[in-house]
Amino acid sequence: MVDLATMRQEYTTKGLHKKDMLENPYEQFELWFNQSVEAKLIEPNAFTLATVGVDLKPSQRTVLLKRYDESGFVFFSNYGSKKSQQIEQNSFVAAHFAWLGLERQLRIEGTIQEISKTESLKYFLSRPRGSQIGAWVSHQSEVVTSRSILEQKFDQIRKKFVKGEIPFPEKWGGYIIKPTLFEFWQGGQDRLHDRFEYSLEENGSWDIHRLEP
Repeated sequence: MVDLATMRQEYTTKGLHKKDMLENPYEQFELWFNQSVEAKLIEPNAFTLATVGVDLKPSQRTVLLKRYDESGFVFFSNYGSKKSQQIEQNSFVAAHFAWLGLERQLRIEGTIQEISKTESLKYFLSRPRGSQIGAWVSHQSEVVTSRSILEQKFDQIRKKFVKGEIPFPEKWGGYIIKPTLFEFWQGGQDRLHDRFEYSLEENGSWDIHRLEP
């Protein structure tokens, strides 16, 4: 058995200072995201999405960021999934990017809502044909007795739409996270990590402050 108490990664980056932080958290995100792409990290657009329903039991899963700008962060999902049910019950969510190859993390808190069907359709049409079929096949989060059932359903849908475009499924589309808080985390020596939090003020500006590690 691995002795977890002895597992220790020493962070070697030179640290992070307030003068290094851009005033706009979306621009700071873009800078770090682009650096994660340049560093060839695996799935740099993958992030953990945490949701909480009316039962107050948190749930989390990894999703893929597909668009971002100052209006928010967009990903796509089945609208019948557990995450979608919890989002309907509680629009407050949290997101977490782990760029561990650069000794970095990013936390985001905010609210979430569906994007327009027009936007969802535009992205759906850009997906590979197999992914389009997959959106029709999966009743996400429901129990299925075997993988072969999914494969049979996939083959049936593929044959059904063998000619022409695959129609847009009603129970599928995008969400946009509208942040009210960002926390940029950079690993530091001796566990003195650097953390900078951006919190949204009532006037629309962002307050930046350092947090203790």
